[in-house]
Amino acid sequence: MNGLVIKSTGNAYLVRMDDGKDLECHIKGNFRIRGIRSTAPVAVGDIVEVEMLPDGTNWIREVCTRRNYIIRRSTNLSHESHILAANLDQVLLLVTLKHPATSTTFIDRFLATAEAYRVPVVLVFNKIDMLSPDEMQELNELSALYKSIGYSTMAISASMLADQPDKMAELSGLLAGKVTLLSGNSGVGKSTLLNALFGSSVTRTGRISDAHDKGMHTTTFSAMYSLDPIVGADSSWLIDTPGIKGFGGVDMSKREVSHYFREIFRIGRECRYDDCLHSNSGCGCAVYDAVVRGEIALSRYESYLSLLGDAEEQKYR
Repeated sequence: MNGLVIKSTGNAYLVRMDDGKDLECHIKGNFRIRGIRSTAPVAVGDIVEVEMLPDGTNWIREVCTRRNYIIRRSTNLSHESHILAANLDQVLLLVTLKHPATSTTFIDRFLATAEAYRVPVVLVFNKIDMLSPDEMQELNELSALYKSIGYSTMAISASMLADQPDKMAELSGLLAGKVTLLSGNSGVGKSTLLNALFGSSVTRTGRISDAHDKGMHTTTFSAMYSLDPIVGADSSWLIDTPGIKGFGGVDMSKREVSHYFREIFRIGRECRYDDCLHSNSGCGCAVYDAVVRGEIALSRYESYLSLLGDAEEQKYR
């Protein structure tokens, strides 16, 4: 029988079977090592084939072909990568300007990976109630930058959604009928947003570390939540994952990296040489010239060079 992986607890998986029942399933040891270079070969969102044995144990035998996924280089040096979630319609990337501050490098690395695996991303700026007028101006400028590239953005205060029916309706419309990954750094308000959507506490929320203004991990394992009764549409799922700090690219050659920065790829076609990496001034590099003219944001170009360095050195950042 086939089922949908709706929760991962590290050593076991909760699978919702085609008949609606939830089964705790495990994977055989040899499943873990047969050519799958990941911290875990099964991800939330996977469709899997399950074998139910007479002794009451349930085993995942196969992972069906994924239509896409979001993957990052793992901090665990014994493995190649970590798949955050599979079979997605979109990602809500939650970011904050303060408490904690999300770097543009993190945003751009995430967006580039999503581009590589053809997963649409909506940038959601959270905690706007904490921003000063000058910081709101900064947010508006950052939002305008990503909109100019072609990304959708929205600004919310997750902790106040219950009092903002228009924002709640906008979010519900965005999530209806889709499988959505909710991701971002620790502390940006993913659990708060999830609780606001459900109108009850389905996940724990945590405080921000005073020492480093960093988020404290409150989501330990990845899990899918059905939004059908909330958004009024079938097949509506929200996947919550533990907060992530860094985001390293996986399986990107240095000549492919520019393909995942939309504006760099577009302008790069005007370079004098087809094999230009856009990493040096002169030599007819249209991308570098566009950065100098302000047609490509310096922050985006610096993120591109950072990810290009990963591709060249195969290192994690």
